[in-house]
This record gives sequence, C-alpha cells and structure tokens, in this order.
Amino acid sequence: MVRILSDNDVAAVLDVESLLPIVRDAFIKQGRGEVERPERPHFPVGTGLADGPLGTGLVMPAYIHGATHYATKLVGVHEKNAERGLPTVNAQIALTDAETGIPSAFLAGTKITNARTSCIGGLAAKELATDPVELALIGAGTQARWQARCIAAATDLETIRVYSPSDSKYDCAETLESELGVRVEVVESADDAVSESNVVVTATTATEPVFSGNVLEDGTLVVAVGAYTAETRELDRTTIDRADRLFADVPEEVIEIGDLRATDCTEDDLVLFSDVFENKGRKSESEIIVVESVGTAVLDAAASEHVYERANENGIGEEVEL
Repeated sequence: MVRILSDNDVAAVLDVESLLPIVRDAFIKQGRGEVERPERPHFPVGTGLADGPLGTGLVMPAYIHGATHYATKLVGVHEKNAERGLPTVNAQIALTDAETGIPSAFLAGTKITNARTSCIGGLAAKELATDPVELALIGAGTQARWQARCIAAATDLETIRVYSPSDSKYDCAETLESELGVRVEVVESADDAVSESNVVVTATTATEPVFSGNVLEDGTLVVAVGAYTAETRELDRTTIDRADRLFADVPEEVIEIGDLRATDCTEDDLVLFSDVFENKGRKSESEIIVVESVGTAVLDAAASEHVYERANENGIGEEVEL
C-alpha cells in the first residue's frame, strides 16, 4: 500500500519548529559526505505550446545514509503562474523504501519545498545573525513569507521591512504582522529595507540585482534563495565583493548562478553552509556574510520522510494499492 498525502495532509503535520532540526541534521550529513545526491537536471518545458518555453522542469533525487527511504522530487517553475493566481513553484515527491525499492508514499511537495527552503533562512539567521533580528524581506510571495515565519521561529525577530515592486507587499505585511505578532513595515525601495536591517532575505524570481550592496551595514547577514540558474540573479557584485565570507548549500551549483557569474569568484571562494554547524560560524560582529542557496534534494529527502512518518503515526492521508 502507498500512502498519498495531499497538500492539506502535508499542512496538517508540517511545522517549521519541528523541521528546523531535521534540516540542520541533513545539512551536517551532506557536509560529511553521508548522502547520495546525483546531479539535478533542469530543462525548459512548454516549447511548442507557445512561442518559447513556458517554464522549467527539474528532477531532484537524494538519499541520506541510514534513512529508511530515498526521495525523488519533480518540480515545475512557471513564473507566469503568478498572473494566473497559481504558485510559481509546484512539486511532487515520491518516497521509496531504501531496502526493497517498493514505493511507500507520494506527497504534495510544494509546502515541503517552501518549508525546507525557509529553514535555510531560519538556520542561517539563528547561527549567523546578530540579535535582535531586524529583517529586510525582498520579495512578498509565498517563499518570502515562509522565510519570515521560519526566522521568527528560530530567532528573536524584532521587526520586518518588506519590499516588492508589486502591491503584494501590502498583503504580505498585513499577513505576517497578524501571524507573527511583530512590527511589519512596507517600504518604498529595497535599499530602504536593507539599509536599516541586520538580516536581508531575497526571495524573488529576479534576473537583475534587487538592492545595492553599498547600503549594507557591517555585520549584516544576506540570505539569497531566489537565483538558481545562470539567468537568475538577486545580488550585485558589490554585495559579493563586500562579503567577508560566502556560504553555499551546494558550491558546485551556486558558482553557476547569476549572482556569482557576474563576479571573479571561484568555487574555492565558497564555504559549505554545513560548516556553520561544525563550529565555523560568525567570527566577528562586523562580518558581512552571504548565504547562497540553490536548494538541495537532501533537504527534500529529510523533510518528506519526516512528514511521512508523522502522517503515518496520525493516520493522515489515503492508502492506495498501485
């Protein structure tokens, strides 16, 4: 029997407080080489249905040594979905028994993707930010809101300043203030948000830098989660040049995104994000630190197994025979 977990089923058992340590442990395992993480192919989709590609498809498999299951995530990134009132990123995750190869579960993967990605910002802020956290949130979509929730769960979050070129920033601010009970301010430019904050999160689909690195204060932590290809870019060269250290979840992939291709950085300049959890975190209060994330299927494997186990324990989801 295979357990099918819908989006609502996933939501019933998923919370960032319990997921944070799961993601932390997965990063440590990845840093120590105790995972299998094949290359993730990504390819244009929709060509022939329109004048050009309509989106990007990704396949993301992974296995964490000692885990009961391995995971395969199928992802679609369709930027025009925002105009349709649909999520930009959609995903499904298959869990397979590591001992027998028999399918165990199929999970709606969008909330899992959003939650595990938000844990990167939450863990980075917990380990690398100075207190109290004053957050600049660049982007007002689904992932931006998840980032704020997770940072609130992981740190002493004092204020949020939200900027987006769209009016979504107003709804984002109202929602987060109501949910988190912190002061949330809408600002008129990204630079206004960044210049008064000690943690900056960029969660956009931008192809050009979204703020000026000149306005960063000493000691600021920048967490960039939006860029994942050579064509996508959120950070300018000044931000990268001013950074005392550059952390990356997957250095060999991060070096290929737009943020880094516009600089003289090499892969050797990037530090594994997992090193943060091996007593190699912030060295001084004045360091400017950048964390770049393109996403790793290792987190999907850990998060989806966590969700599946909780659902099993609580009898949530539907069991079907394939």
